[in-house]
Amino acid sequence: MLRAAWMAQELLTTFETELESVTLKPGKGGLFDIRLNDEVIYSRKNAGSFPDIKELKQLIRNRIAPHKSLGHSDSIKSKNR
Repeated sequence: MLRAAWMAQELLTTFETELESVTLKPGKGGLFDIRLNDEVIYSRKNAGSFPDIKELKQLIRNRIAPHKSLGHSDSIKSKNR
């Protein structure tokens, strides 16, 4: 839960004008899904691991603000994915 809370804070800070809210819902068995408007954009079960914050910010940015710069989270390598 601490990792999820930290990620929520990072997302709210990065996307302060684009995101209205972030909701954390406790689950069981290591469930960790990221949904954006009811669409699962990241599933720990499917990916086999937690996302790093850079990857998560890019996934969200690409859907809600594709022209937004993420500063240090926008490396040349990550843009070419």
